[in-house]
Amino acid sequence: MHLSRALGVVLCLSVYASVSQAADVTGSQDFANLPRPTDAEIVDYRPAAELERIYPMGSIRKISGQLRFDGQVSSRGNATSVTYELPPERSADEAFTAAREALQKQNAQLLFWCQARDCGESSLWANEVFSNSRLYGADSGQAYLLLRLAAPNNDTLVALYSITRGNRRAYLHVEQFQASAPLGALLPTSATLLRELKSSGDLNLPMLTGAPAEPWITLLSRGLNLDSTIRVTLSGAQSDAWREALVSKGVRAARLEAGSVKTSGLTLQLIR
Repeated sequence: MHLSRALGVVLCLSVYASVSQAADVTGSQDFANLPRPTDAEIVDYRPAAELERIYPMGSIRKISGQLRFDGQVSSRGNATSVTYELPPERSADEAFTAAREALQKQNAQLLFWCQARDCGESSLWANEVFSNSRLYGADSGQAYLLLRLAAPNNDTLVALYSITRGNRRAYLHVEQFQASAPLGALLPTSATLLRELKSSGDLNLPMLTGAPAEPWITLLSRGLNLDSTIRVTLSGAQSDAWREALVSKGVRAARLEAGSVKTSGLTLQLIR
C-alpha cells in the first residue's frame, strides 16, 4: 500500500476509535426524572454534596466585586449536577426546551426563566453560580430556568442552564437541589409568568382555586402589562372575579376575555 494512503487509513481508524470510545465521565448518571438529551455525553458530574446554595431569580451582574441580582432562593441542602455536551446536530435551545417541557409535565412550577442577554453575563453564571468554566459562552446563547418540583417533592429545586460556546459546542447543565428544611412559599417573577404564557400559549395556575388575592393579583397584572399587545382568555371557577381584579390593577378590560377551559384553578390562554 502506498505510504500516504496507509497513513491516511491509520489516521481515520484512530479518529474513529477516539469517537467510538467517547464516554460519560466515570461514576456519572442521569437524573431519574429527566431524560438524557439525544446522543448527549456527560462531561461533568458532581454527586450529592451538602452545601449552602443560592439560586438567582434575576439578571446577574457584578458591582464592586459583589454578585448582584434582583431576587434569589437560598437554602442549605444536597446538590447534584450533570453537564451534558450535545451532539453537533442538536441545539442548546432544543435540549433546554425538551428538559423544561419534561419537568412541566410532572407539574414542576417555574420560578424564574431568562434567555440571552436578559440573564446577564454568561461568565458570571459559569464561574460564580455553577463553578463550571465549561459553561462560559456568548451572552446571546444562554438560557436559565429555576423550577420547583411538585409535591411530595416540593422541597426540591431544579436549575437548568444551556449555553452555546464560541466554538459552537452546546451544553445543557442540570442541577438538582434537595433542601434540608422546608422551602416554604416561593413565587415566580412576573416576567417568568409572561414568558411561560407566550412560549406555550397557556398559563395553568391550579393553586389559584379561591377568590383573587395578593400577591398573585399583582404578579399577574404586572406580567400582562409587560406586553400590552397580548390578549388572553381566563378560565376557572373564579375567572370573572380574577378579570375584575386584574382590570383594577391596570390591565385593559378589552385584553381579557372569558375562556372555556374546565379547571379548578385559574388558566390563562393566549389569543393568537
